[in-house]
Amino acid sequence: MSEDPRLEAARYRAARAARADTEQGEDAAEASGDPAADAPEAQEATAPTAHDRALYVETAIQQAIRRGDFDDLPGAGKPLEGLGDRHDPDWWIRRKIQTEKLTGLGPPALMLRTEAAEFEDRLDALTRAADVRAHVEDFNRRVVDARRQLLGGPPVVTPTRDPEADVVAWEERRAARAAAARRPEASPPRRRGLFRRR
Repeated sequence: MSEDPRLEAARYRAARAARADTEQGEDAAEASGDPAADAPEAQEATAPTAHDRALYVETAIQQAIRRGDFDDLPGAGKPLEGLGDRHDPDWWIRRKIQTEKLTGLGPPALMLRTEAAEFEDRLDALTRAADVRAHVEDFNRRVVDARRQLLGGPPVVTPTRDPEADVVAWEERRAARAAAARRPEASPPRRRGLFRRR
């Protein structure tokens, strides 16, 4: 006997449908007077149809649910991560790059967007104004090359940057960090005791 009555019922329906198909074939053969219809090959069971396979799969899923195989899966009862209020057709590429911490992979448009988001941090890691200018010029060259590509993919919406403005902003951030480092830390205020003298 089967573990699940639904599976047994699906098998019964599949066998009954196969018998009905065989009987219809035999009736048609008898009506035409074909002697080959009585051969044992014609009476063999037919291969399962797509509907039979779907019933089997559905039954297997229901059994797994009853056994609890799908209980306590990660993320159960929580909303899907990363679904924003706007439609992004490239969400799966971004998620793969983030979860795998991949660098240098993906369409140029997405790579340039990621680099533009971290641009100031990359500039702040440099120590000379000439290096900052060279980095900005290299970034602009890659943006223009990506716009010229004919490979398809998402559009390049990353703007080019002004090298001189980025050098000035880099110098201002650097001066602000230096001033913050020179400033002495203020001592914390003294706490008064719970019991004061009167």
